[in-house]
Amino acid sequence: MLNELNLSPASAQQVATFVKDGVVTVQMNRPDKLNGWTQEMMSAFKEAFEKACQADIIKVIIFTGSGKYYSAGANLAGTVQVMHPKTLHQMIVEANQALFATFLDCTKPILAAVNGPALGASVTSAALCQGIIAATQATFSTPFKALGITPEGCSTVQFPRLMGDVNAERMLGEEGWKPTAAEALDAGLVQWVVPDEQLMDKAHEIAQHWIASGETKKFLKDSQLEELRAANARESAALADAFLGADFLRGQGQFLWKKKKHAPAAVFYSLWALRPLWGRLL
Repeated sequence: MLNELNLSPASAQQVATFVKDGVVTVQMNRPDKLNGWTQEMMSAFKEAFEKACQADIIKVIIFTGSGKYYSAGANLAGTVQVMHPKTLHQMIVEANQALFATFLDCTKPILAAVNGPALGASVTSAALCQGIIAATQATFSTPFKALGITPEGCSTVQFPRLMGDVNAERMLGEEGWKPTAAEALDAGLVQWVVPDEQLMDKAHEIAQHWIASGETKKFLKDSQLEELRAANARESAALADAFLGADFLRGQGQFLWKKKKHAPAAVFYSLWALRPLWGRLL
């Protein structure tokens, strides 16, 4: 009887997995880091999803976090390094596409169980799942404008379909709206909201209903895989352009310096100062 996925030691340090009655719970397990999406974390849940898809006994995946946060989102500072601009641009495109392909290409239904605040890519990827259930303490934030970058995770397609154009623009645009769980339910971003202590029990109830009804992998609002793949490619290219823009580089340098992360801050400041030169190579 399968009780957990046999993950590599490196992945097992990042996520915990539990199998029960055809459902695997993949739990991001770095609460000390707010379950942030470092490269190690992303590799870990990708491995977990792939192994879940390969196991016939598993019919549904529940994706959730441990501690107070669902996830603080992706680590932007860990993405940009000093290398040839064209190489860096291509690396960002490929890395971003690969991240969301983890959700797009998963062949089993995924239920996002959002246990607390969710930021950035952890929000947009949840909209690529079969459904989102949120604890009452959950919030949803996609501060792309404030960071000087462009939307990702197919959010330019899924957010308007889920919430309508007005609410999608509120989240993705200048306002940077951060809805509570109740507000997200009312807007259409999430499908269920329950008291915090009932989150996982209700998530398993939904998963069991999916299994009993023979639910197969699909996307919310009947979005199609190929159109979402195209949106992912388009958004990834735009994101790479933004990452290499002067506003983003300067802003990241300032942010990291204030956090006393001087080494990565120096990388961003150097890229910003020298951009008039290396920008010609793009």
